[in-house]
Amino acid sequence: MTALQVLKIVACVLTAITGAVSLFAPQSVTGFTGLRPEGGRGISEIRAVLGGLFLALGVAPLVLNEPTAYRMVGIGYLTVGAVRVVSMLIDKSVIQSNLISLAVEIVFGVVLVL
Repeated sequence: MTALQVLKIVACVLTAITGAVSLFAPQSVTGFTGLRPEGGRGISEIRAVLGGLFLALGVAPLVLNEPTAYRMVGIGYLTVGAVRVVSMLIDKSVIQSNLISLAVEIVFGVVLVL
């Protein structure tokens, strides 16, 4: 197993962990993401999108073990990063948590696309 393959697995495991935390402890992500769920509907959205989707994105490449699956998750991360840059400029939200998220998105995206 190469170092790049290990990094891809680590990126997917961390993606799945992010999903699991969001799914099982949705209030714990509010401080970092800035999202403030209101009522059951808001919590449901965090569980579904940040939880379920990220859990699936992290686990699917590990289960499928196909280069294309890893690449698709990488493309997703790079797209989110690109949109985040635009949003940070338009919305004047160049703050530490956004910069950290952007760095993770770029690193994970590049690792998973290679």
